[in-house]
Amino acid sequence: MRYFSFVVLLILFWISLSGHFEPLLLGLGAVSIALTAYLSHRMNVIDHESYPLHLSSKFPSYYFYLFGEILKANIDVIKRIISPGETPISPQMIEIPQSQKTDLGAVIYANSITLTPGTVTIKLSKESLTVHALSKEAATDLATGAMSNEITNRVFKE
Repeated sequence: MRYFSFVVLLILFWISLSGHFEPLLLGLGAVSIALTAYLSHRMNVIDHESYPLHLSSKFPSYYFYLFGEILKANIDVIKRIISPGETPISPQMIEIPQSQKTDLGAVIYANSITLTPGTVTIKLSKESLTVHALSKEAATDLATGAMSNEITNRVFKE
């Protein structure tokens, strides 16, 4: 089932990127998809964590939350650029606990932090994340663990 859905997603991705329906391009796409599916099967890289179909229905809720966080961070960064005297930039390097139970959860957490303007995940380990934040307020906000809790509650909660 995973390989079938993988092939279907590759077909949709190929068509959405090319936008052409000429026989030659469709044939090249089919060969490319078949080769990719064959190599993925031989390498045994499509597993429960690398292709999380079971989470697909839960991601939209988290995407809305993440979009809100990105929007708030954008506004904060814009304020710091436009009026540096009122809202100073105070770079911080902090280490926050990594509370996700799975590797996939940890990667989603680290990537979510990096997607949010003003913060970048520098290092990810089993115990913690090292994050560079543009301001003390952003670092304090990350230290609360709210984003990690949202990932757990919105994506991984059964």
